[in-house]
Amino acid sequence: MSLWYIIVAIVFCAFLLVAKNTRKTKKKLPPGPPRLPIIGNLHQLGSKPHRSMLKLSAKYGSLMSLKFGDVSTVVASSPETVKDVLKTFDADCCSRPYLTYPARVSYNLNDLAFSPYSKYWRQVRKMTVIELYTAKRVKSFRHIREEEVASFVDFIKQSASLANPVNLNKKLMKLSGSVICRVGFGMNLKGSKLENTYEEVIQGTMEVLGSFAAADYFPVIGKLIDRITGLHSKCEKVFKAMDAFFDQSIKHHLEDESLKDDIIALLLKMERGETGLGEFQLTRNHTKGILLNVLIAGIDTSGHTITWVMTHLIANPRVLKKVQAEVREVIKNKNDITEEDIEKMEYLKMVIKETFRINPLVPILVPREASKDVKMGGYDIPKKTWIHVNIWAVHRNPNVWKDPESFIPERFMNNEIDYKGLDFELLPFGSGRRMCPGMGMGMALVHLTLISLLYRFDWKLPEGMEAKDVDLEESYGLVCPKKVPLRLIPVPTTWT
Repeated sequence: MSLWYIIVAIVFCAFLLVAKNTRKTKKKLPPGPPRLPIIGNLHQLGSKPHRSMLKLSAKYGSLMSLKFGDVSTVVASSPETVKDVLKTFDADCCSRPYLTYPARVSYNLNDLAFSPYSKYWRQVRKMTVIELYTAKRVKSFRHIREEEVASFVDFIKQSASLANPVNLNKKLMKLSGSVICRVGFGMNLKGSKLENTYEEVIQGTMEVLGSFAAADYFPVIGKLIDRITGLHSKCEKVFKAMDAFFDQSIKHHLEDESLKDDIIALLLKMERGETGLGEFQLTRNHTKGILLNVLIAGIDTSGHTITWVMTHLIANPRVLKKVQAEVREVIKNKNDITEEDIEKMEYLKMVIKETFRINPLVPILVPREASKDVKMGGYDIPKKTWIHVNIWAVHRNPNVWKDPESFIPERFMNNEIDYKGLDFELLPFGSGRRMCPGMGMGMALVHLTLISLLYRFDWKLPEGMEAKDVDLEESYGLVCPKKVPLRLIPVPTTWT
């Protein structure tokens, strides 16, 4: 009997010791809304999580705790808290959590966007920047952009002569797809496996990659839920379409020995061991994972940006008139429009910045994961916490931007804020180690296309529509395109 008394006493003392230590180590987490059992705060995300998180942060603060199923998360929603995540504590917060469907689409995280922070990630980023995204490489692809934009302008001329409306969402996606296929894959979009389905596949991929998947938050039943909702089948569909395209482009390179100066040729050399990627030996899945980022990032950055710019211009006739006057004054009557002409177009640059502010392409950055305990803004962020950066909220912060819901390019007049990752009030491409490396490539096409469209044509809405009728709603995914396609009628001018 005395032995049982001793055991009970030991257990009781151990309990007191654990309870005391627990009180000592209790974390001071950021505030957040009440949670429901099992699902946490998932019910509060709605169909547009970036907007829902903005509303919640207005009540609970710019660094906010949420619980998604089994996953603890924090959301940064102000320039100050975002700077902490992307700069001050970037090294401790730049890894990625495991995401089920991005892992599938990226060939088990062999890409750049979703791969955890590691030696492999650093080597891949260095390689892709050198091969595709340095200023020298971007300039070397200039002739491709000029040829594709000229072909696009010819199509617009035909539509203008017939007064036919143009679906700019679709045509601009095709333009950016054509450019990236030639630049990154050494082949034309026309005749490829994606020729007739590229818009559906790219949009579907972005929806899958940006989804809040049950499999990520409920380890036991999550995958079953995703099968019921259709997310699993959608992922498999876009994966198979992408995989077929990658197989086709790789086969094209293996059969044509003249294709030696692009990223696929380099990746195939690495597969064969003819050149190295640090200490890593690449497999075919590594190659395809890297190509995934080249394809989807290149298409979406340019096409959707131009669509949103044209949307806001047609919805704001005063701004459209002003920017066209500037473009035509700079270009005058010269035949050759160049990307460098943008440097003389201060108001067009303001229009692009304001478009990025009011419609950031990636409203919530790909989630990060704290690699160790971090103290941020007076709060504890425990290791393994997921971190969401709500760019949408930063860009609509009334403490930074006066009248944030209105499209006012003049707010950037005599304002040094830029979108290149150094100003945390405007971050369409992110910042820090995970900043989008393809910004220069994408913006070169944006500049050339916009100048061509604004110089050569006037634009009007289909009959019966007025500027106030233009729909400004976005779809949600990893990237947020315009939900209702933008249809405009190009009007021939003396500059056409």
